[in-house]
Amino acid sequence: MPSFRNVLLCALAELVLCVSVGLPVARRLVADRPLALAISPVLGWAVSSALALPILSWAGFGRVTVALLCGAAAIGGIAALRPWSRGSAARAGFANLSGCAYGAAALLAVVPALAVWPKLGGGGIVLAAPMFDHSKIAIIDDIVRLGLPPGNPFFGGLGAHSGLAYYYIWHFSAAMLGASVGASGWEADIALTWFTAFAALALMIGFAAKLGGRRLAPLLVVVLSLAASLRPVLRLVLVPHFFGRALSPEPWPQSWIFQASWAPQHLASAGCVVVAVLIMSRLAAPRSWPLVPLLAVIVAAGFESSTWVGGVIFAAGALPIGVAFLLTAGDARTRIDLVLKGAAAVILVALISFPFFRDEFLATAARDAGFPIALRPFAVLGSDFPASVRRPLDLGAFWAILLVVQFPAIYLAGAAAMGGALARKAAAAAERRLVVGFALLAGASLVVPWLFASTIANNDLAWRGVLPAVLVLTIFAAAGLSQWLATAPRLATAAIACWAIGVPGGLRIAEENAAGVPAASAAIFAQTPELWAAVRRHAAPDERVANNPLFLADSVRWPVNISWALLANRRSCYAGWNLARAFVPLPSQEIDRINGLFERVFAGAGSPRDIRDLATLYDCRVIVLTPSDGAWRRDPFAGSRDFRLVDEKPGRWRIYRVVGGAGDRN
Repeated sequence: MPSFRNVLLCALAELVLCVSVGLPVARRLVADRPLALAISPVLGWAVSSALALPILSWAGFGRVTVALLCGAAAIGGIAALRPWSRGSAARAGFANLSGCAYGAAALLAVVPALAVWPKLGGGGIVLAAPMFDHSKIAIIDDIVRLGLPPGNPFFGGLGAHSGLAYYYIWHFSAAMLGASVGASGWEADIALTWFTAFAALALMIGFAAKLGGRRLAPLLVVVLSLAASLRPVLRLVLVPHFFGRALSPEPWPQSWIFQASWAPQHLASAGCVVVAVLIMSRLAAPRSWPLVPLLAVIVAAGFESSTWVGGVIFAAGALPIGVAFLLTAGDARTRIDLVLKGAAAVILVALISFPFFRDEFLATAARDAGFPIALRPFAVLGSDFPASVRRPLDLGAFWAILLVVQFPAIYLAGAAAMGGALARKAAAAAERRLVVGFALLAGASLVVPWLFASTIANNDLAWRGVLPAVLVLTIFAAAGLSQWLATAPRLATAAIACWAIGVPGGLRIAEENAAGVPAASAAIFAQTPELWAAVRRHAAPDERVANNPLFLADSVRWPVNISWALLANRRSCYAGWNLARAFVPLPSQEIDRINGLFERVFAGAGSPRDIRDLATLYDCRVIVLTPSDGAWRRDPFAGSRDFRLVDEKPGRWRIYRVVGGAGDRN
């Protein structure tokens, strides 16, 4: 189970590394020192992660190489700051920062981290709902244990690509934390979830202060980020089952506090995208060619952390942003220079991200499911509306209902403040370019999920694609509200009222993160660390284990092999349907067939041929049975010639290991 000491060490190490790397770079990007400090965590994370990945792939991933690389990066960054830190202007810049806002941001970032922390309950251990998505902790452990490039910890069958076709750089950066501090993947995930949430808040704090021009704006970022959906309030005033009939039951995009809890890798990508727009707005300045490789590294980090956010959404926004910057660039020479810089950045991004492009392309082709994105407007309305008119009405309902319900604190206020900033003709040219870039990014971040859906596993394109807009709208809402409080009290009152009715939704998420989901298997889960410690004694670091994919299925909202993902520190032969459909590049029919095989075996209905297939086709070196499995009472492994019993604790577990050369790997 996670140790608070290790989590704290990981969080502090990540903060020191990213600020040390990011602050010198940020100081050369922006002259505004408070803004430089605010964007340094995101900037430092992107630069250090995107550059460390190819370096450690070449030098070897291990505790010594990771520690040397991170230490050298931190020391180099601190050394680069020495001339700045001695100046009186620098001290004045730090003095002007809102320490209260950063302290509040650090505290609010604990809420997403709590979602990953185990809780006491039900006579054992319970987990919060977001642990479903944090089952990717298995990727972190796999990298720490076996190095780079990562293999697929979720499946080992013949015919499937052995590598991991996933945007895993966030988990790679967590693995660097785990290796350098000596922490588990679970501990590193908790720490990096906190850091990612804090870095996103810090980013918004800096831009809100820049665009709002008032000291209250940074603190308002944190206040606004506490709010979430109107649904808890609406459920109190509307008739039962309203959301199942009038509105679509399909999950809707969610607020910052929800996304930071469930999908920090996508949040990290959104931060990279926002910083990339800042860099693009500076490319027209003289002697800005050094910003081109920086832009490429930031964009690559965003893509490698989320194909949907850093790939699709950024690409959809970058084109109109680039055109807008070209139209306002001035003379023809500057426009040609901008085009050359953009082309150079695209080439560099392709070179840096080529392994990810290649693996994801091959995995998509292997799934035999067609193009991964479909033209499918988001379903907002439910069965109360006739099917003949529902889809056309959905187009308007997305903007008039969904965004209002899901983002009450930032949607209307942020859009109004953004409109005011765009209409402000007296703004400096650099600030106006930034405002235009942010507005176009927010537009792309909402229009793409409005009209398109991803077809691999879940609709992550819509669910996570809104994140850049969430960050941008929060920035403008905080900046606008800080001004309206002094100049437009009625507008400020309306914005505060919208925020207030969203707070119960945010508090509900915080409560659920802290309390966890009650589970009948809580007592069994508390005993599983001992079980997996026994498994590790009989499985080499690169061997795969098989246990019931439905073991402790009630621990999370959708069944995943969660105790294996969190505690095994070994690869799985087959980790379950929900994980296989996302991470196994096979057609869906084949995944369904394999799922049926494993569920049949662990239900106690497996044939001798099924048992043989586990050893020969699916690379299962170790088998784990528990009393909750049907195979515990009808044990098909006891009489098998392919497996032998190597460990048993009466009433708790049986561990079998493959016999001799059965299933030997070529």
